[in-house]
Formats: sequence, C-alpha cells, structure tokens
Amino acid sequence: MSQNTNNYDKNLKLMIISAVVLFILFFYTMYKSSNAIQGSSYYIGLFFLFLLMGAAFFLRIYKEKIKKYLPGNSFEEQLTQQKQKQTSINISTNEQQNIDAVHSNITFNDVAGIDLIKQELQEIVDFLNKPKKYLEFGVKLPKGVLLVGPPGVGKTLIAKAVAGEAQVPFFYQSGASFVHIYVGMGAKRVRELFAKAKAHAPSIVFIDEIDAIGKERSGKSNDEREATLNELLTQMDGFEDDNGVIVIAATNKIEILDEALLRAGRFDRRVFIGLPNIQDRTKILELYLKNKTYNFDLKRLANETSGFNSAALSTLINEALLNMIKRDGNILEQTDIDVAKNKIEFGKKDKLLLSQKQKEILAIYQASKSFITKCPIALFDEGIKKSDLTYASKQDLLDIIKKYLSGSVGVEVIKNEPYAMFESDLKKADEIANDMVEKYKMGRDKDSLIDEVRAQLKLELSSNIDEIIRLKDIMLRDEVVL
Repeated sequence: MSQNTNNYDKNLKLMIISAVVLFILFFYTMYKSSNAIQGSSYYIGLFFLFLLMGAAFFLRIYKEKIKKYLPGNSFEEQLTQQKQKQTSINISTNEQQNIDAVHSNITFNDVAGIDLIKQELQEIVDFLNKPKKYLEFGVKLPKGVLLVGPPGVGKTLIAKAVAGEAQVPFFYQSGASFVHIYVGMGAKRVRELFAKAKAHAPSIVFIDEIDAIGKERSGKSNDEREATLNELLTQMDGFEDDNGVIVIAATNKIEILDEALLRAGRFDRRVFIGLPNIQDRTKILELYLKNKTYNFDLKRLANETSGFNSAALSTLINEALLNMIKRDGNILEQTDIDVAKNKIEFGKKDKLLLSQKQKEILAIYQASKSFITKCPIALFDEGIKKSDLTYASKQDLLDIIKKYLSGSVGVEVIKNEPYAMFESDLKKADEIANDMVEKYKMGRDKDSLIDEVRAQLKLELSSNIDEIIRLKDIMLRDEVVL
C-alpha cells in the first residue's frame, strides 16, 4: 500500500476518535450542568456533532470508492502497474534461464582438424560410456577439463562433440549467465546447475567463457562474482569420483583464472587448442564443402588462409556460397572465394593476411624459437610455454629471457637487420630482467642482462643457420615444427 493510502487511513481514524470524544464530552456536560439550556445554539452544536460522526462513518465505509477521486491516486496506480510489470519481467527472465539438459547430435566426425585433441578426449567419452571398466581398477578421471585457445577455434563445438559421442545429457551455461547484480543469485544458479547434472548423470557440464566468473580473487572484496566462484569451487570439490559428471570449461584467458580453479582435483586437465595448420585447414574445408560442387584448388585455398580459425573458414565458405547463389550459379568457383575474401575481414589483419615475404619472416621467427626452446611451435603461436619453476636460479631466469628473445634475434641473424614483431615477447623478457635486478638483486641493470642474453643468442644461432633454415622450410610447409 502506498504512503498516500496510509496517511488517508490514519486521518480517518483520528476523525472518528475525535467525534466520539466530543460526543461523550457533550453529554457529560449536559448531565452535570444545573442550568437549563436555552436557545438554538445547543441544537446547532448537536446537529454539527452528528454530522461530523456521520461523515466519519461514511468516509470509512466508502473509502475505496472515494480513493479513486483523490489526487495522487494516478501515481499509486502507475507504481502498482510498474511493480506488476517488473514482476512479470522477472518471471519471464527466470523462465528463460531455466537449466535444461540437451542431447547433442554432434560427433567427432563433425569436427575436423583436431586429431590429437580427439585422442585426448576419447578416454573421457569411454569413461562416460563404460565407467565400470575404469572404476574397478580405481582409476579416477579428471573432474574438470579446461579447453584453452583463441576465439573461433571450436571449443564449444568440441565439448558438444564429446557429449554427442558419449550420448549423455549436455548442460550448457556461459560464464556471464552466473553474473547477477543480486547477492547470492549466481551461487544459487551454480548449485542448481550441478544438482541437475548429478540428477541426470552420467552427464557433461559445459561452462563457456569461464573467465567471466573465474578471475583471480583479490581478497580485498566480497562481491557477487567472488561468491559465485567460491560456490563453483565448492561444488567441484563435492563431486564424488564415480558420480558420472564431468565438467568441461572453455577460455581464451587462462592466465587470469584463479589458481584454486586450476589446481588438481578441479580443472586439472588442460587441452590447448591452437589455430589450425595447413593440414587441419584442408580437412576443415573438406568438411565445409562436403556434398557441394566446387571448381578451385582446395590445397591452394588452405595455403592462402594461413591464420584462419575454423569459424573464419566457415564464414568464408558461407559467403562464397552466397555469392554463387547471387550470380545464379550451382558450382562454387574461385571467383566466389575471392569475392568472399574481399567482403569480410578475419580477426587480426596483420597476422591473417600475410604476403609470402611476411610469412617467411614469421617462419624464421618461430623456427628460431623452436630451435632454442626445443618445443613444438606453430606458425601463429604467441609466447612460450610457461615454466613451473618455484625457486628459479639466475641461469634459469636467463634461459627464460633467452627463449623470449630467440625469435627476434633469429630474424636479425638471418635477415641481417632487426624487425619489429611480437612486442609481447620483448615485453616479457624485459619484465623478467627487471625483476632480476629490482626484486632478486641478480644484476646491476636490466639492459646489461638483456645485452648479455642477446650476445649469447647471436653466437648460438649464427653457428646453426642451416638448421634454422631447415626448420623454417618445415614451418612454411606444415605451419608447425614438432
């Protein structure tokens, strides 16, 4: 009830009480008075008293009808209507956000170019299909699998394929759906999600863009996002080893995730999905062109689309087909592909639309890095594999700097001049050198440390130019050095 209504009822009660008190006082005065009451004033007062009491009772009985004519009632009605509207919106939103299981009809046959990832995830599928085979030997599969990779590489599609292969219910939620402005709503939603997943076990819970709720906690606040993350950590700890529920999450920002989320027993298995190489792109294009007639060199297209992710390839083929239909054709031609390329832009232009010369420079950069790190590296990989050293020596830190600088020094050695590329690697090397000087007191200044590492790299790479060129040729051919 509004403030106006409360004031109205209060005033009405005061009027009735006042009338009753006056009536009692009037008769008490008459009873005690010894003088005869003469004149018309007595009767006028009596009439006024009865009129006052009658008006009070009338207002009391017909107050609902009278309220319609009072000023300010329109505001009350608008407020009531707005509350009803907001309630209906909240009910509608809750209905839309119901957590329901779906059955995926996507299988590994519908996902191309991820052969190694399929092999790694196949045991998850086998566990969901035949859990007793593992449990009788006491084998415990990961409770959580974290898919890490740049946007558009098919992380969500891969999770659906796992559910489709296993033929189990699939619960999809985005990280943003857990973020609410109301305290406790995100945590409540997490509990509901896991409760339903357990009720439908064996099942898969997939949380897309988990970094929306899984960012590292600051410890200085207790906001809704951190409460939701705490609930997620608790729910994953509460999983029994044989409950048949596996959590799969996807992110392209693993570096900002909370450490508690990545520890053993939660998301303890990480699957890194990179941009497809030339062989992968060929398989992806073949999948998208299945049952379609085309007249162009597929291998050439795969070579020209260096750096395209699977989503970009899908869009490219779709735009080409639209152009084919527009020109009333029934065979996909190279002209359609060219039109599609010119019509749309894919991600970072400086990386995806490389000339042959630029591609060669990038191949030298990555080949040099592969030679120094002794690790598999793809053409469009950024950074190096993180070191798990807890107590690093001075030489350990210098070796890490060496890995970050190896690409730029390699290009300088082969091309006889420095090139501006991969600023992130240079920045990381600079940060480590600065920490060595400022935090650990391992040198006089960071520039001298950087110069020392660069001199060692130039000497080592200059002595192995033939090997660098061999790795570069492999990188240009396969777009990966294993």
